[in-house]
Order: sequence, then structure tokens, then C-alpha cells
Amino acid sequence: MVHDNLENKHTDMDGEALRQRFGAQILQVSQGLDCETVVVARPAIVEVCHFLKCERGYEQLMDLCGVDMSEHPAHRQDEPRFQVVYHLLSVSRNRRLRLKVMADERDLVDSVTEVWPTANWFEREAFDLFGIIFNHHPDLRRILTDYGFEGHPLRKDFPLTGRVEMFFDEEQWRCVYRPNTLENRVLIEKTWPGGDRG
Repeated sequence: MVHDNLENKHTDMDGEALRQRFGAQILQVSQGLDCETVVVARPAIVEVCHFLKCERGYEQLMDLCGVDMSEHPAHRQDEPRFQVVYHLLSVSRNRRLRLKVMADERDLVDSVTEVWPTANWFEREAFDLFGIIFNHHPDLRRILTDYGFEGHPLRKDFPLTGRVEMFFDEEQWRCVYRPNTLENRVLIEKTWPGGDRG
């Protein structure tokens, strides 16, 4: 019985089901240490998510985040800068799945709030911190930074100290912004897992 369950787990892969259903819209399927990872063409993300929820039992969107790949050693300049990563959970099947969509700075990624309403705040966070634009989002505005904040602080090219600082001006009796005069200091060079270890 246990052997049958393990066998079914390996033969009933969601990536293959997605390939059969969506064909060329599924760009890559790989098996990670924790779960399958599927790279989806950007225009197909909502339809793929509907299929995964209704046909494959992924009831929950556990997380959605942005990734800036611009300084990753494997990133090529002709590839999109950002990844939008979706972590899905099927409680009924005890399975997890990771979806990825590639996007450049001005590309529109369709919102999946119609599939999982919890995507609302996750997408707002990715918009705020990375500048990824989610098309058809019901309320796409900043969620963690101030209304007057300029830039997106989790982009790799954003200065560590920020571009402006806020202080209280006694004469104007209000908070004002002024350009930040601090310079970035790099004390330790960046390392990548497996890249510099013998």
C-alpha cells in the first residue's frame, strides 16, 4: 500500500498534467528538493491557476513574491529581469507546487486575485518592493512604503541607504524629504550558493 502511494506520487506529476493541457505555454518543468517547479508563459498564468485550483486541487496560494534576477550569475541580459513566484498548496492531496512567470520592468502580469483572493496583498507587496505591475488588480497601490516613496527598495539597483531621507522640519512644522547624502559601502562581496565553495 505504501509502495503504491509513493509510485502514484511520482507518476501523477502536476507538471506533466500542465504540459498536456497547455502545451507550449509551459516553458519548463523541474523537480526541486521540496516540490515541482513549473515556469509558465506570462499570458497563461490565470488560466493555469484556474486549472490547478479546480482540476488539480490546489486550494491555497501560500505565497507570491518577486525576485530580481539582474545580478544573479545565471541571468542573461536578453532574459526578463524579474520572476513572479507562486507557492501553491493542496491540502487534500498533501502536495506543494511552485509556479514561476518571467517579466520585465514594464510587462503586465495578470492578477490571480480572481482565483485566490489572498493574492491581493501579495501582489501589492511585489508591486511596491519590485515595481512588478499586475494587470486587473482591484487595488494596486503601495502597501509597505510611504505614499510619497520613490523607487522600489528590493530591486538590486536600489541604494542600500535609499535615495531620500525624511525628517521633521521645525519651520514648516511638517515632515519633509531631502536627498540622502550617504554613500553605499560594500564591506563583503556577494556570494552565491555553490559558486565559490570548493
